[in-house]
Amino acid sequence: MKERKTRLWVLAVIFCICGACITTCSSSDDNSQQPTVQRITERGKLLVGTTGDYRPLSYREADGSYWGFGIEMAEKIAERIGVGVEFVQTSWPTLADDVLAEPQTFDLAIGGITITDTRKETMLMSDGYLVNGKTIICRSADADRYQSLADLDKSEVRVMVNPGGLNEKFANKNLTHATIIVYQKNEEIPNQVAEGNADVMITEITEAPWYVKNDPRLAAPLINKPFSHGEIGVLMRKGQDDLLTLVNAVIAQMKADGSLRKLHEKYGLVYAY
Repeated sequence: MKERKTRLWVLAVIFCICGACITTCSSSDDNSQQPTVQRITERGKLLVGTTGDYRPLSYREADGSYWGFGIEMAEKIAERIGVGVEFVQTSWPTLADDVLAEPQTFDLAIGGITITDTRKETMLMSDGYLVNGKTIICRSADADRYQSLADLDKSEVRVMVNPGGLNEKFANKNLTHATIIVYQKNEEIPNQVAEGNADVMITEITEAPWYVKNDPRLAAPLINKPFSHGEIGVLMRKGQDDLLTLVNAVIAQMKADGSLRKLHEKYGLVYAY
């Protein structure tokens, strides 16, 4: 009888432990499946990944502050949720890995991110809020020299690109004869061109006007004839459909009320919606 009671006591203890484990695991699973917007609201801030090297869409000053078109878009999204915003540094080579990182480092990424089918295979991308396309920056004195892709694709032409992004991929695919120079800091490449350390920078029609406006040594002769056409959107991991819906609603509202157009005008960008 004593042995039977001991067995029953052991079984009862095991049952209680298992029950506690199930409750804990269930609670953990519920938390992991909690809607993204709700988690952001409870946290009290939206975590936004951005490169901070892409004027005028996302730029990080020496004091750590951020400004730009994409930065203001992120602030609008945070405002819709009703929280503050905190910017988290990422980079073009690590962008996808950072979006998919475990544990999650930020809720979404913004600032010059082109919507592509490749990205949409593994991640979510919002509707477009800014049109873009590949173009070049060169020295003003050489503007007449570069009027086509063929003019760039020559062995004597030094083309500079930042690593890991679509600019590098475009150059490697389309400029097989030119000399490709990979330079780590995207925001310093225009000055490298102006100083004569490279002849051409592959960039976007969203980025080129700012540098040309702020440095008379530079020109963008093909700004109205981009090599490609696309749109820029907000990037996030899959499973955050509620956040994607909210972001798209913000973009749609800004298009409807004219605030997106005003933001384009503020930063000297082409509005096409």
